Amino acid sequence: MNFTAKDVAELRAKTNAGMMDCKKALVECDGDFEKAIVWLREKGIAAAAKKQSRIASEGIVTSYIHMGGKIGVLVEINCETDFVAKTDAFQEIGHDVALQIAASAPKYVRIEEVPQEELEKEKDILRNQALNEGKPAQIIDKMVEGRVKKFYQDVCLLEQPFVKDPSMTIQQYINEKTLQIGEKISIRRFARFEMGEGLEKRNDNLAEEVEKQMRGNK
Repeated sequence: MNFTAKDVAELRAKTNAGMMDCKKALVECDGDFEKAIVWLREKGIAAAAKKQSRIASEGIVTSYIHMGGKIGVLVEINCETDFVAKTDAFQEIGHDVALQIAASAPKYVRIEEVPQEELEKEKDILRNQALNEGKPAQIIDKMVEGRVKKFYQDVCLLEQPFVKDPSMTIQQYINEKTLQIGEKISIRRFARFEMGEGLEKRNDNLAEEVEKQMRGNK
């Protein structure tokens, strides 16, 4: 065995997975701690996916106001029961997601919500960028495909790296919380307001300011 009981405990503290699951992950990954984290997350995605067919019609609408009232967020997060919706654990999820929206300014919850017209326009821009960079025609489509993934990370909440832990996406964060709580969790919709948005003003990056504060408060 290439790991100790202490390694199992540390993996459990890092991932919040069950003790036996952590032990199995380390066994499967020959004691490699980082690979075990990935293994648990991959298994978590599969397990969480099984819950996605359930109906989640309870939940909360929660808010976050950045210091000084510069940025405000409202977000609706659903679960299966009113009991879970009232727990501190679920309230914390709502708070984390609202902070993420404040910091990263997504436009949509998920990839499927991106209008086809907007996506095609973005692809045209990326294709022209590649051409202007002098890239060979035969690799441009692959380059565009790779850059579209970055576009999705910019505009889709579930695709964004979690600002509190950039090693996981918001989707992976929701998957982990789904397993911990035992109910389907779904981010339904959100609204983000930035003071003075659309008005002529000096170039202050409020989203970057929020993200720096969040990283500093971890």
